[in-house]
Amino acid sequence: MSTLALVIGNKATSSWSLRPWIALVAAGIPFREIHVRLRRADTASQIAAFTSSGRIPVLLDQGARVWESYAILEHLADRFPDRGLWPADPAARAVARSVACEMHGGFAALRRDLPMDVLNRLPGRRWSDAAQADIDRICALCRESRAQFGSAGPFLFGRFSNADAMYAPVVTRFATYGVPLGAVERAYVEAMQAHPAMQRWIDEAKDEAPMGT
Repeated sequence: MSTLALVIGNKATSSWSLRPWIALVAAGIPFREIHVRLRRADTASQIAAFTSSGRIPVLLDQGARVWESYAILEHLADRFPDRGLWPADPAARAVARSVACEMHGGFAALRRDLPMDVLNRLPGRRWSDAAQADIDRICALCRESRAQFGSAGPFLFGRFSNADAMYAPVVTRFATYGVPLGAVERAYVEAMQAHPAMQRWIDEAKDEAPMGT
């Protein structure tokens, strides 16, 4: 049995849960899932059993408890250095960490105006100028990363990495809301949507009970 367990929320909407989950699955690291149903009367008490932060996801690893998606990704890279969760090249790795950290701490308007919903297609939705500025910055990051470091594959730094895990929820948002994209960003979204780990997440989201039930 795997020594790792990941505490996650609803797959249809829990963007922070998707990030470490897709990294684990894409890297072929065995783990078990512990599900917390969101937006229920007992949600807070369920989360409190695993972390005092009041938030998920949480990674349980042989007595260690790691919370915050980015911290979990760094822990996994340390724990499994042979799985290539960061680019091997130091320059690419530094940029990948910067790109991932920018996602971790930013883009609040995008999160607010275009919430994650992997089960629906909602084209025509309007969003604020601030959200459009976030979209423009994400597209620029995608183009820059692909141009500098993406020659070895279709992802931000060629091979799938923790940077892609951090951007996975944004990819679903772009698909859900039909966000207009340039050729480079559109190809990246298509590659991410086609990744077997992303397909598995979406398929399993379809099998979940609706939130609140």
